[in-house]
Amino acid sequence: MPSHRTDEEDKPCRACSDFKTWAKKQNKATFTSPNKPTPTKAKDCPLDKDELGKSTWGFLHTMASYFPEKPTKQQSQDMSKFFNIFAQFYPCEPCALDFQEDIKKNPPKTSSRDELAKWLCNRHNTVNIKLDKPIFDCSKVHERWRDGWLDGSCD
Repeated sequence: MPSHRTDEEDKPCRACSDFKTWAKKQNKATFTSPNKPTPTKAKDCPLDKDELGKSTWGFLHTMASYFPEKPTKQQSQDMSKFFNIFAQFYPCEPCALDFQEDIKKNPPKTSSRDELAKWLCNRHNTVNIKLDKPIFDCSKVHERWRDGWLDGSCD
């Protein structure tokens, strides 16, 4: 797979690093001076790896929870294509390559809303395990991403 970076780019990839790591890699005195406080990120800066991941998972899970209960053959094919194309162009190259490998082993399941939501939840949990994060109970995907929690806390 070709790199997402151009030849002229020598700067570290924001989408592949959290902000503090990215800031340290900038090699600027403002970031490396021991007398300066840890840098803080302005609200209108490009997303770092953590922000991008959280936003992306939120979008993907929401999309899966609103996928048709009984999609047409074309809708199923399009959603499968979407995930394969998405994996090619995700801005964090290591993340993209990892997701590409995962969906080769576990192709998108798009025959129903529930099947897609569970498939995506399992893909997300695969990443969570690699990152030593808690796994999510996939039986609750629609509560989390479409309907709101049963306790009414989202109402």
